Amino acid sequence: MAHISDDAKHTCNKELYDALITGDEDKVVELCRNIPEGPLHILTIHNDTVLHMATYSKQNDLVLKLLEEFPGSHLDKMSLQNDIGNTILHEAATSNRNVPVAKEMLRREPKLLYMRNQGGETALFRAVRYGKKEMFEFLDGEVIKKIFESEGGEEDQEAFYRREDKTTILHMSILTEYFELAVLIAKKYEYLVGEQDGDGMTALQLLSSKPSAFISGSKQSPFKRLIYSSIQKQKQRYESALRLAKFLIRKDTSWEATESARSKSRTPTHGGPSTISQGQEGVKEGKKAIISRKMNTTKTAKTPLILAAKAGILEIVREIFNKYPQAVEHVDDEGCNVLHIAIKYRQIHIFDFVMKMEIPMRRLIRKVENNGNSILHMVGITAEDNMAGDMRSPAQRLQEDLLLFERVMNISLAHFIESVNFEGQTAEELFVKNKDKLRTEAKEWLQRTAEHCSIVAVLIATVAFAAAYTVPGGPEQNAGYPILINHPFFVIFTLTDVLSLTFALTSVITFLSILTSTFHFRDFKQSLPQKLMLGVTLLILSLSMMMLAFAATIILMIHNKEPWTKVGLYSVAFLPVAVIASSYRPFYVPLMKSFTYSLKKLGNINPRFNTVFLPSCITNSSTHSSSTKPYKSQAAHYLV
Repeated sequence: MAHISDDAKHTCNKELYDALITGDEDKVVELCRNIPEGPLHILTIHNDTVLHMATYSKQNDLVLKLLEEFPGSHLDKMSLQNDIGNTILHEAATSNRNVPVAKEMLRREPKLLYMRNQGGETALFRAVRYGKKEMFEFLDGEVIKKIFESEGGEEDQEAFYRREDKTTILHMSILTEYFELAVLIAKKYEYLVGEQDGDGMTALQLLSSKPSAFISGSKQSPFKRLIYSSIQKQKQRYESALRLAKFLIRKDTSWEATESARSKSRTPTHGGPSTISQGQEGVKEGKKAIISRKMNTTKTAKTPLILAAKAGILEIVREIFNKYPQAVEHVDDEGCNVLHIAIKYRQIHIFDFVMKMEIPMRRLIRKVENNGNSILHMVGITAEDNMAGDMRSPAQRLQEDLLLFERVMNISLAHFIESVNFEGQTAEELFVKNKDKLRTEAKEWLQRTAEHCSIVAVLIATVAFAAAYTVPGGPEQNAGYPILINHPFFVIFTLTDVLSLTFALTSVITFLSILTSTFHFRDFKQSLPQKLMLGVTLLILSLSMMMLAFAATIILMIHNKEPWTKVGLYSVAFLPVAVIASSYRPFYVPLMKSFTYSLKKLGNINPRFNTVFLPSCITNSSTHSSSTKPYKSQAAHYLV
């Protein structure tokens, strides 16, 4: 169209574009007949031809008509690419409905099958990217046919299944979470199972980093998980991911490559100067070892077991242990076993699962990672990437860390409780150091919450107190008694108003006790959460009683009206209660942990379980077992 003016060109392009968008096939064909380039006329600013646009918009009949318009002399131009390198076959590969179109394209121009876009992807690779199973099977069949006809080997065939950055079609199907297609690819081309991408990741390693693909790894509440698992499409996705995991696990033995299980801990001794000097020398050696490893080691991809434990994918961890029970002793390049990882990344359900393995647990709890940290030290270490997206309050996070510390301490060997890492820190000292900022944040959050709730409680108490002097119906002129005193709803009004005032004032006292707390570490585990739960409960009850008193007052005023009127008023009266209850639920439910914790304490009373945070922090003298003696930690003054 170089011989016509720009205005005429833009007018023609507008008509073509409008006809394509509206699906006017006849007009598109007619306009293309009047253009020298025909269907290969470049229509968009991204160098898409008319054929690109028609294929992309899945107008198959139009594409077939446009292909028929091609003169034999222009077939070689069918391989035109847009500005990202996509041919018309690349565009056709994004839909299963385009299989007939793709078949016709390859019949006219076979070399489209070999062409790559700027991302290094063939049309077959692009079909996998978009999860188009039928299109993949068609193009894969064409690839096999071409390789057979040319007597090519596996290397020629592999060129279609691997991108220039080493990503294979199996990697891509997992990255885009088309697991049913991934199962098909893995079973058909098993050699791809062990192939690594540019980051050194195998298919199973990628899958082990996809917590959203599994029920146990998703961040939804148990109730939402139950709902989503009942939705057919979501359920099939979970099942496909699990089938893929089982197949890949059978082919994976990466857990056999493990670090030494030799303990690297240093237990401080308290004998004479010589023994103390030896302990300090051990710490110095440990620090040198850390520096040496940082300088001389290169970071390698974690094994699927470690990745799954980190992501909280119980299905993969369970399946690995079911297939290879000895894999439980696997240690990564940082000296961490599955228990270290589960604690560090706060995957408590993984921790619970491993805890049930009684005999392996005896070995796992003794392992110390390369920095000298035991499993108890790991409670004081929180992975930074694990904090992303964590919407819990600081107080809740600290409470759960404290509860986890006690739980891990209860299963730890006595000498590991006192052992120090290569920085010379006990587990308690490391916890105090790393969690001090969180404690400050939790303190500020609790203070703000208590102050705001106190204001609301005082307002409710003020209203309830004033309502006692302005009773419904008013008093008699002579005796001063309430006119409606003998009405049943007057008793309800009086009772609910008194309860509202009582609950409100009690909640104020509860919130004041939070504001005057010492905010020691031990307080965040049980005392403060229980006070907050009690205060919020009383506040909601106070509001409920006030609404009930209000409803009773309205009923007293219109007691001769229809019953449906009373029902409607009750519903409207309790609407604020429902709103507040639903708003506070995400914040209120976690507080129940402190309540269940108290119940467990009552049901499991023994010297070790009575510890609130640490033996040295809560009691002046305590014992962990008959073989250990009481100790006083250097960091105890932070917590007492």
